[in-house]
Amino acid sequence: MRALLKAFMVSLLALSLLSCTRMDLAYRNLDLIIPWSLNDYLGLNSAQKDWLNTRLKQHLSWHCSTQLPGYLGWLDRLQQMVETRQVTQAELQARTNEAKDAISQISRQITPSAVELLAQLDDKQVQEMQDAFAKDMRKHQKEFLEEPLTTQIDERAERMEKRITPWVGKLSPVQLARVKSWSQSLGEQNRDWLDNRAHWQALFVKTVQERRSPDFAERIGKLLQDRHTFWTPQYRVAYERTEQATIALLVDIVAANTPEQQQRLLQKIADMREDFTNLHCLKTALGGS
Repeated sequence: MRALLKAFMVSLLALSLLSCTRMDLAYRNLDLIIPWSLNDYLGLNSAQKDWLNTRLKQHLSWHCSTQLPGYLGWLDRLQQMVETRQVTQAELQARTNEAKDAISQISRQITPSAVELLAQLDDKQVQEMQDAFAKDMRKHQKEFLEEPLTTQIDERAERMEKRITPWVGKLSPVQLARVKSWSQSLGEQNRDWLDNRAHWQALFVKTVQERRSPDFAERIGKLLQDRHTFWTPQYRVAYERTEQATIALLVDIVAANTPEQQQRLLQKIADMREDFTNLHCLKTALGGS
């Protein structure tokens, strides 16, 4: 599965939930809406694909009609924060928690379908999934761990700069220095994240291998919905540190905005709100034409 229950990256960019230039396009790509898909990690037979396509349509309809209206209010609160210069640690933490709750609702909604599909897998498909997880881990280790720590820190800062720039434009030297200090403060976060990823994948594979057991649905459901309860102790500390450091970073970046950056940020939020509002299913949910 492509990025099964992707780790939630706490930043203003990730908090947008659907960072796609065209929202209608996003709604034709499941992995941009809900945190699992089944393309990269195993091959489905035709019957399974037909079954999954039907379920996906149901989930997307549910998401657009019941969840998106709440996102408009979330965007309004975000816009007000920026307009009134109240992008504080407390306010951004509140928006972060709201976004986490939204993702949790999606996870709870799709879990029964995920459980049912996983229960249908044959032994060959389970082995394919295990092999794909191993390949995924090798790829990430090469990308995020093989370089010296100083290089990891530089690359992490570059990734964050690329996430922020579309929202506020080119960063000032002060803002760039703040991004660099943020990255330095996270230290060995890459290793903690990948160790935890490997740990969770191993638990997931073991549970799917035992999919005929009577408690399979409960066990796999917990792995999907309550992933944080399976975090390694090191990652639990690293996640909290990363979340707080990233919120503090975004507060400082916005505080240092020039008038032009401030206007660009407000326009990006307005554009995203318009994209949501123009979705046909949302218009229907809100009683429009």
